[in-house]
Amino acid sequence: MPSPAAIREHAGPRAGLRALFELADDSPRELDGYIDAGRVLVAYDGDRVVGHLQLTDPADTAAAEIKNMAVDPAFQGRGIGRALVAAAIALAREDGRATLVVATATADIGNLRFYQRVGFRMRAIERDAFTPATGYPPDLEADGIPVRDRVWLDLPLPRADPEPEEPR
Repeated sequence: MPSPAAIREHAGPRAGLRALFELADDSPRELDGYIDAGRVLVAYDGDRVVGHLQLTDPADTAAAEIKNMAVDPAFQGRGIGRALVAAAIALAREDGRATLVVATATADIGNLRFYQRVGFRMRAIERDAFTPATGYPPDLEADGIPVRDRVWLDLPLPRADPEPEEPR
């Protein structure tokens, strides 16, 4: 199916996007801490916002991080997530980044499948990232699996080779 007609960078307050952000993060406390960080790309179906991707700056200045991404469940499976990631890759390259990183719950099979299908590879496991101490419910599950650990994935962003100069 076709991707949305438009993906644009969001300008202005993010409160109107919060419901989408909450689809990707179950901790209001964590979300409050980063919702205003970085840049946000928004996918539109006509005038309706149907997805978003937040791109932030991690400690590694050579990388950019997909901090939060979600597509309205009614619009999933239409290439919107892929289009958002492609736009994020383009932005990260424009900013001179060498790598794009993303983290998700090790229990979230759908997210793991999606990110690997768009080219990400496993990088590291962060044990006990999703606990009540970090603002997550104690009984949180994804795909019937307890949510405890976070997996980091990365995608190298090789530079396009410059056009060779014409001989004089």
